[in-house]
Formats: sequence, C-alpha cells, structure tokens
Amino acid sequence: MKKPAKPKIRVPAAPNTLGAEGRKLWRRIAEDYDLDAAALVILESACLSQDRESGASAQLVTDGTTTTDRFGQVKAHPAVLIERDSRAAKLRALKQLNLDMEPLNDKPGRPAGR
Repeated sequence: MKKPAKPKIRVPAAPNTLGAEGRKLWRRIAEDYDLDAAALVILESACLSQDRESGASAQLVTDGTTTTDRFGQVKAHPAVLIERDSRAAKLRALKQLNLDMEPLNDKPGRPAGR
C-alpha cells in the first residue's frame, strides 16, 4: 500500500535580506507549512534572528566566549549576548507562528514505542 502523497505547497521565495542560515530555516518551514502573509513576516523575523545567531556563534568560535577589557578584567564576549538574544528572538517568532510540530499518524491511537 502506497503512502499518501504530501500535497504540494507553493514555497514563497526567501527574502533577499536573509543570509545562508536564514534561507535554510525559511526553506525548511515554508516547505512544510502553508503560511499566510502575516506569518511570512514573522518567519522572516525568525530567519533574520537565525542569521544573527549564526554570525555571533561563528565569531565566538574564533574569539572564544570571554575577552579581556582595558582594565585587564575577563568579561563575556559581546557576541555571547548577541547569540543569546538572537536565539530568544528566533524562538519567540517561531512560537508566534503556532506551528503544529506533532507528526501525523497514519492510524488512530498512540504511536508504537511510546
């Protein structure tokens, strides 16, 4: 017996404002959900936050999570705050989309193994 085909959803093009990581997130969500115009604005915000988070993470890989200020005191690298705040903004935006993350079952009842 064949599995039912997934209905085709027209995937809107990612905005030009997005970087590589933001485009990946856009594509993953836009392919699976049929979003209206307002949801696409929220998704763009989540994707921009993803780009900012990825940039800060890459900077932290290079510089480390701490830095020394002009007085010789060890402080958190500024990118730590950017990474944290961007991740929080991304998660808030994704929560606003209210996406159904539960996989669809092909039969009633609880999935096997749970």
